[in-house]
Amino acid sequence: MAARANAERPPATADELRQDHILLAGLRLGLRETLHFLITTGPSFEDFEQWVLAKNGGAIAPERIERLNCALRGDGEFVLETILPDPVLSRADLDFWDEHGYVVVKQAANGDACQAAVEAILEFAGMSLDQPDSWYRNDLWIPLAHHPALWANRNSRRIHTAFAQLWGRQDLWMNVDVCGVNPPIRPGERFRGTPLHWDMTLAPPVRFGTQAILYLTDTAANQGAFSCVPGFHRRLAEWLEGATDPRAAAAALPAIPIAGDAGDLIIWNQALPHGATPNLATLPRIVQYLNMFPSMHEINTAWA
Repeated sequence: MAARANAERPPATADELRQDHILLAGLRLGLRETLHFLITTGPSFEDFEQWVLAKNGGAIAPERIERLNCALRGDGEFVLETILPDPVLSRADLDFWDEHGYVVVKQAANGDACQAAVEAILEFAGMSLDQPDSWYRNDLWIPLAHHPALWANRNSRRIHTAFAQLWGRQDLWMNVDVCGVNPPIRPGERFRGTPLHWDMTLAPPVRFGTQAILYLTDTAANQGAFSCVPGFHRRLAEWLEGATDPRAAAAALPAIPIAGDAGDLIIWNQALPHGATPNLATLPRIVQYLNMFPSMHEINTAWA
């Protein structure tokens, strides 16, 4: 709001940014949609409250509000009740994660829920799998965030448990993100993805964080699959010391595509360079983006 009014304000502190993350997750709001509403509308606080309630179906459970307030005050931890009693990731999975910086959680989401999410995305975007021309009407990102089918996937106990194992914490928050459709390359249609990149600051020190993508359809390696540079989280800090323009230099790094089945979740360390790949198959890649993080997590406020 200060930016909208061309007013100056002090740079956000790490605590403020962490509270922003918790607040948005606790209120089940996406960052993009919230900023868009605030900047384009300039609402009163009461208008903002009503918008938040509308995004939550008209009401927010008192238990969620209390949990959110406790996290913002920093006066107590909680255990996410949906975490399974038995681990989802094996010792071999965790060793692979440590070495390579990513892990594939097989059957992280129910197949029927994934199919429902696909149908919701296609309807929202005006696409049909039987009409290839319809696949190119949108950007790679599809701004659908609050459909019940997407929440069914976000509420997966296997997903919650996998994140809890990787963070070593059980007081987790699920973010609200959008979906993606990566159509096949064809004459006159360029690849709409981005080169290898990071979504975090490259200013030292490198902070631990996760990101994830849920395959909603079977995705072959040549079907616009997610790609990353395995193990790069282990040498990022050293590599940055010798890189004059690291974001540009990332394009030359040796990334690999990661295939998966519908319902498979790829979680990666945010320090890995990553990106989508050109789709050389015959059907679109359809995905849902999501992430989880604990109430207390380190944030680097410097951007580079």
